Amino acid sequence: MTHELTPAELTQLLESLESRLAHQEHWLDTLDQAVVQQERRLEKLEKLSGLMRERLREQHQALQSNEPQSGPRPEDELPPHY
Repeated sequence: MTHELTPAELTQLLESLESRLAHQEHWLDTLDQAVVQQERRLEKLEKLSGLMRERLREQHQALQSNEPQSGPRPEDELPPHY
């Protein structure tokens, strides 16, 4: 047997659903803003990483040009993950 809802119950149910929807939209907006901030931060970190990598490469080349050439040293070789 199905129970038909009264107009007052339907109104209350609709208001509850609207409230939940508004709450979810708020959280989606909040999460969207967080993602945008994380993307900006990631871009900055990637730029910084690239600059640091270039600076290290320059320093490595400067050190090599100042040393007598006796072959590569093990500590100068890049690890396998590069």
